[in-house]
Amino acid sequence: MKREQKAQIIEDLRGKISEANFFYLTDSSTLTVEDINKFRGLCFEKGVSMQVVKNTLLTKALDSLIADGNDTYKELLPELKGPTSLMISSNPKAPAEIIKEFRKDKEKPILKAAYIDASVFVGDDKLEGLSKIKTKEELVGEIIGLLQSPAKNVISGLKSAGSTLAGLMKTLEERAAS
Repeated sequence: MKREQKAQIIEDLRGKISEANFFYLTDSSTLTVEDINKFRGLCFEKGVSMQVVKNTLLTKALDSLIADGNDTYKELLPELKGPTSLMISSNPKAPAEIIKEFRKDKEKPILKAAYIDASVFVGDDKLEGLSKIKTKEELVGEIIGLLQSPAKNVISGLKSAGSTLAGLMKTLEERAAS
């Protein structure tokens, strides 16, 4: 590979990573070509881009981002050993779900590290937790539900109390009339 090609790949990686709020680094080294193609297909279905990258080129891309002031990427550098696949998604848990689903009958891919909104999670043991992260839409829905709940309870209480008071008043009225 020529120097210009390497520089272009580094710049492309730098652009993808700097724009991504969520990306995962995995090791899928022992998977067969057929398995890798199935894994790529699963990624494509779920809207996750997956590409095998050279560690040296990814290291240079991360180094340039670190030089620009994002020190969080430093935590990823020690994980760049052995074959590395880069998974980029707009959904923080989609790559984790894909890995878990694929590993039902395979040993790999193994999670090396994940970058989620400026936080780094290192190690395959973090996969379960990452697959349970709530998306922004899920969190907004929960918050709206929580905010609506007290108002619904108050309205319900007032309605039932109102009918109870009305019934009580009617009974007292009937007793007074007789």
